[in-house]
Amino acid sequence: MTLGHPPTPPGRRALLLTMAAGLMAREASAQSGMPNPVQQLSAMSARANAGTVGLIAGGVDGTYIRIAADLAAVLDNDNVRVIAMIGRGSVQNLADIMVLRGVDLGIVQSDVLAYARRERLFPSVERLVQYVCKLYDEEVHVLARPGIERVQDLAGQPVNVDLRGSGTAMTASLVFSALGLQVQERNEPQDVALEQLRRGEIAALVYVAGKPARLFTGIRPEEGLRLLPLPTEPALLETYLPAQFNRADYPAVVPESGTETVAVGAVLACYAWQPGSDRHRKVSRFVEALQANFDSFLRPPRHPKWREVNLAATVPGWTRFNA
Repeated sequence: MTLGHPPTPPGRRALLLTMAAGLMAREASAQSGMPNPVQQLSAMSARANAGTVGLIAGGVDGTYIRIAADLAAVLDNDNVRVIAMIGRGSVQNLADIMVLRGVDLGIVQSDVLAYARRERLFPSVERLVQYVCKLYDEEVHVLARPGIERVQDLAGQPVNVDLRGSGTAMTASLVFSALGLQVQERNEPQDVALEQLRRGEIAALVYVAGKPARLFTGIRPEEGLRLLPLPTEPALLETYLPAQFNRADYPAVVPESGTETVAVGAVLACYAWQPGSDRHRKVSRFVEALQANFDSFLRPPRHPKWREVNLAATVPGWTRFNA
């Protein structure tokens, strides 16, 4: 029988050797005047996170994610970095801005705040969410199968309005209600709905996005799909702005004379961080960079919707973020 300590297990021996090597490396660094690796990583982390903001946007076929990608590309430097994230629509984006870690900003429709208040979705939402700027107007697209000539023809028909909680679903509900229409709402992703529309399984799909929306770029004239006109009736104009689709926007689905529709504003929103906090300073740095580099967004290859942006425009019912 051998006296003394029992033999050290191989796994523990390896761990002890690693710890000893780390201690020796730190001692050698201290003696040589070299910075500690842990301290180096800590300093790098602090620099990287000081100017990084998370921006929740929209789906891959929409305008929100392209605007977010432009922000990430133009503002990327040593002081500011934008992490663009794919979102699930205006209502969910509003919730993500308030509760999701890592989300500082989001792109939402301007009518979502009033909708959230009316439906009592979130407590104190008007105090917790503010806006950085109004971006542009988003057009309401109602794409229909052959045989559907007017929006009134959709009464009782299956119509896809995007995922539940999305901005499109919210706006579709408000628009159809204002027009006195009842449809069979479907909640498929937009790319799935487009294929269903091509097969004649649904009568139409509704999509709220800034034109030209990438979802419609692959449609061929021989498919017979068309964008339906939305009449600018007083019930709609109480909430929405008159807008127009031109043949150049969507050659395959818009006639030469154009198609009238309505539009809702897109807003760059943020959480109402307490002034003086780290998160408030990060968003403030982002706002300053946006203002300083705004001219860069007005030139190709940036999205043409940037030419509609007025940083000084106000958004009724919202409080502006004070940088």
